[in-house]
Amino acid sequence: MVTTLAFFHRAVNKNFPTATKLKKNPTMLIVTAAALIRAAGLILLQKRPEGRDMAGLWEFPGGKLEPSEQAEAALARELDEELGISVDPQNLAPTCFASAKIRDKDLLLLLYCCREWQGTPQPLEGQELDWFAVKDMYRLPMPPADLPLIDLLERILRD
Repeated sequence: MVTTLAFFHRAVNKNFPTATKLKKNPTMLIVTAAALIRAAGLILLQKRPEGRDMAGLWEFPGGKLEPSEQAEAALARELDEELGISVDPQNLAPTCFASAKIRDKDLLLLLYCCREWQGTPQPLEGQELDWFAVKDMYRLPMPPADLPLIDLLERILRD
């Protein structure tokens, strides 16, 4: 049985982007983001400020992974830097993902749901912040990788 499970594990994960494979695909960009959900079911989005790529678009807060950084640790770091809130990585629930081609990059966006954090979100990087019901997100201009997450998030929160 152990031999079978070991084979299955190798077979399932053979295409996972290891450090070696990522070096072969320098266009791969992994980004983590959070659906910060408060009691009324509203979700925090931030509007990208002028002077940045995709300025004026609403997005889930988060950011890029640093080399050798775990996704949850990267997201906790980004939420502290962007919003001034403290999140225990154990309170980040992997929820869904999406991919998109952004100019010369292959972006993989990992979305986590989070219902517990310390502090009040503040716009520390010049971005606008607002709380939205999922149904209201459909009318917002959003980056290509964020858009498909709305349907998935709506289904997950409904269940």
